[in-house]
Amino acid sequence: MNTKPLLPLSGLAYGALLILASEFFLVCAGMVIKHLNGVVSTEQTVFFRNAFALLLLLPWLWRNGVQAVKTDCLHLHFLRSLLGVTAMSCMFYAWGHLPLAQSALLKQTMPLFVPIVAFFWVGERLSWRNFVAIGLGFAGVLLVLNPFQEAAVFNLAVVLGLFGAVMGGSTKVSIRRMRSSEEPALRVVFYFALFASVLSVIPAALAWLPLTGETLLWLFLLGVLATLAQWLLTAAYGHAPAGQLGAFTYASVIFAAVLGWWLWGESLSLLAIAGIGTIIAAGLLVMLGQPRLPVARLVEDGA
Repeated sequence: MNTKPLLPLSGLAYGALLILASEFFLVCAGMVIKHLNGVVSTEQTVFFRNAFALLLLLPWLWRNGVQAVKTDCLHLHFLRSLLGVTAMSCMFYAWGHLPLAQSALLKQTMPLFVPIVAFFWVGERLSWRNFVAIGLGFAGVLLVLNPFQEAAVFNLAVVLGLFGAVMGGSTKVSIRRMRSSEEPALRVVFYFALFASVLSVIPAALAWLPLTGETLLWLFLLGVLATLAQWLLTAAYGHAPAGQLGAFTYASVIFAAVLGWWLWGESLSLLAIAGIGTIIAAGLLVMLGQPRLPVARLVEDGA
């Protein structure tokens, strides 16, 4: 998606503002998931998030016609959707069962897994910087989760959150494969919403819980927030290289910590804050080792 800046800002500054807005709406989507926990199943939440996103994209499809979704890499779209739905399901469970800041933090471990997945999938080499960053990242996770004092923190939500980050890293590698075909960003978003809706409908039916009108409104709001976050992120990477903007995605941890404290009384220990700083440093180290692309057709999954 290409957008013209409304303010007299540089490409980097405008892209950074879009990233910050995207991360804020992403955390707001996580808040809706947390609010709905126990009211609807995770499987239902995943289905409605994608179904409502697809509904929001129908006007774009109507204006541009079938030509807008013609593609030569349908198999990659399906693979990305399969990986993305898996990542989304895991992360949604984490959003619903962990403090908001911890959920956001687990999502932000995703860049640490991208070099590992790329090594095994497409043969990209791992540099010393990657090894150091991965080690730092997992040290930061240990600091935040503090297993030495709170053994119970190693629960299913944490395991699924980390597995979701691995799957999310896999979607990033699949997007790299699609870049060679010059797939437009909105086409990528559309096929993800389409295939993700199809893939998630059967699990949702098997785990169905009764829905009220108010619950449907919350689910629609989730679809709006998540799709808006996705579009803003896509627009941001059209204004500056991913390597320059990636650091701003960590704002989601700050947003989540503040909102989690304000709404649910969640707090972070000094050890957790140190862990967050370590993970951010590790993520920045990974980004420094990535080639700078002029425009990145990047769309994240997870909310």
